[in-house]
Amino acid sequence: MKKKIQIGAAGLALFVAGFALAQAPEQDVGRRHPNLAAAQQYCRQAFDAISAAQQANEGDLGGHAQRAKQLLDQASHELKEAAEYSSHHGH
Repeated sequence: MKKKIQIGAAGLALFVAGFALAQAPEQDVGRRHPNLAAAQQYCRQAFDAISAAQQANEGDLGGHAQRAKQLLDQASHELKEAAEYSSHHGH
């Protein structure tokens, strides 16, 4: 019984750590690039919806939701890079 409690506590700690590490995607594309800024906003909305799904399912989504959130963060970063590239190349 004591071992089950320890395993459960360790699992909960990992779950909470996963939430702490997953930060919402940045929204830092400027007004000069409204389409890229809108895409970045959609990444944030999707991220928030996934977070709600994780809470509703007590995080039991097989790690797939967490991976999706990481990919959304990466996509948001790429959108910022695209905006910077466009700005630096006179577009």
